Amino acid sequence: MTDQPDFSATAARGSRKSERLLLLLWLLSLPFLNPWVRGDGVGYYAFARAPLIEHSLDFTRDYQFANESFRGPRLDENNQPKSDFRTPTGHLDNHFTVGPAILWMPFLLLAHIGILLARALGSSVPADGFSAPYRITMALATAFYGFLGLLLAFRLARQYVEERWALLATLSIWWASSLPVYMYFNPSWSHAHSSFAVALFLWYWHATRSSRSLAQWLILALITGLMLNVYYPNAMVLAVLAIEAVRQYLSAFHPGVSSAPNSTPRVSDLLTRHFLFGAVVLICLLPTFITRYFIYGSPFESAYTPLKDWNWFSPNFLAVFFSSNHGLLTWTPILLFAIAGLFLFWRREPLVGGPLLAGFLAFYVFIACYPDWAGISSYGNRFFVSLIPLFILGLAVFFDRVAQLFRSRRAALAAAIVLLAVTTLWNAGLMFQWGSHLIPARGPVSFSEIIHNQFFVVPRQLSSDLQRYIFKRKTLMQQIEDRDLQQLEKNPPPP
Repeated sequence: MTDQPDFSATAARGSRKSERLLLLLWLLSLPFLNPWVRGDGVGYYAFARAPLIEHSLDFTRDYQFANESFRGPRLDENNQPKSDFRTPTGHLDNHFTVGPAILWMPFLLLAHIGILLARALGSSVPADGFSAPYRITMALATAFYGFLGLLLAFRLARQYVEERWALLATLSIWWASSLPVYMYFNPSWSHAHSSFAVALFLWYWHATRSSRSLAQWLILALITGLMLNVYYPNAMVLAVLAIEAVRQYLSAFHPGVSSAPNSTPRVSDLLTRHFLFGAVVLICLLPTFITRYFIYGSPFESAYTPLKDWNWFSPNFLAVFFSSNHGLLTWTPILLFAIAGLFLFWRREPLVGGPLLAGFLAFYVFIACYPDWAGISSYGNRFFVSLIPLFILGLAVFFDRVAQLFRSRRAALAAAIVLLAVTTLWNAGLMFQWGSHLIPARGPVSFSEIIHNQFFVVPRQLSSDLQRYIFKRKTLMQQIEDRDLQQLEKNPPPP
């Protein structure tokens, strides 16, 4: 007992150093932020800009200011919305979630107030939601939430493995997965926010799992509501609570099984807490229900493919992992080790690992049944960015387990660093190919072409394009958009 405080103090000092390192790397990464609103991001950002500037849910100006590949199908030759993109309520179709706008709004509101004050002092910066200060604020907020998600996942992982493995796993998933594309390059999309919301949910669930008070249940419900407002598939992560609830009810109905009778919950208490949890979640989903009602006429209309048309009896289990059309493991192979680590964690810590593995598997089955499981225009399988905190924990456990096979910790650490370096470099090259449209952004890719580009094209073009990305970004982004349009003309998406 006397040694525990010293150990805790030492661990805390080490954790602070690791967290400072993560913060430093995040700050150094900010020049890679690309403050543009493009593609799906137009819909997400419109839910913040239109209420803030137009004081309505009229997205006409958002669509008029959108990139050509988004604007083209929705606007006519007079730059006015086409009638078939009007909903029964007369609004423009916008099926994207409102959660990212909720997370952006505090930052955008401050930016808007600052711009209005600057204009009162003579500035000519437009207070329209499209000018650079708004877009930079949006991008910084996205990167901030992405970083918070990484930090929470690191804090969760370090409770089960040595600090070094938690840190290396965090760095590996940060830079060798799809996260950088949606944290920096496409910050107006929802995926970095989703990663944060899931990390917050799992961190708080884990922190309160042993004895969750009524107040903590309500806080967990608030977090859950945010998580679902941000991204609907995150509902699958609630399998974590489902597994927990099954165990609790079994323990309540069979109290003799429990080794700690005083901690056995009563059925009435469980029902009360779960009922209140569900009620608060529904209240927190009001932003989604209200916007759906105003836009579509029904609070429960998602405007995505109806569930009855999903591939429930022919899920794409293998394709989700291995397809050249944005397969999870073929595009981001580091996740193979992370998923293996989740299974190892389940075997080692079944009370915690079981629910977490169930959350991953439920999400995987859900995406495998979704008709657009490949994500259409996607880097890797972008849907799984939501599960970044699970992948960090899984990879940390994998590192910790494999380290036991080495003769020394130094050798194990060196091997892990090599894996981090190789997968990060590969991912950086592949992101460059995807972002610059050396390979198609949509549909299958040729792995032979990818490998050729990685060794012969990327080294030649990366340096010059990186300089243009930092110093002449507007011109480069326009060229990227032009290439995207050319690829769309050659291979139009199915109707």
